[in-house]
Amino acid sequence: MPINHYSNRFARNIWLTHHAQAAMSKRGLDEAALLDVIETGTLMEKGNDHWWIHKHIKHRQDNLVCVAVIVGQAVIVKTVMVDWQIQEDAQ
Repeated sequence: MPINHYSNRFARNIWLTHHAQAAMSKRGLDEAALLDVIETGTLMEKGNDHWWIHKHIKHRQDNLVCVAVIVGQAVIVKTVMVDWQIQEDAQ
């Protein structure tokens, strides 16, 4: 589902899966925060156009916020995670 936003970083439209929408709601992450993570968060390539984008968001107690995306014709947000931990060997 498109959220009527465009990623300047990836030069593509942003789409959310139903799972991502439910995860955002459950974790109290609004659209503005999601867009901030996508545009300014740290990128970790997972292969085959899959990326994790993570960022600390001020005033949240459950940092680190991570957005799992696939970048193809659009930036497809698969899910949103909180209290995420970087695992360098998880590639």
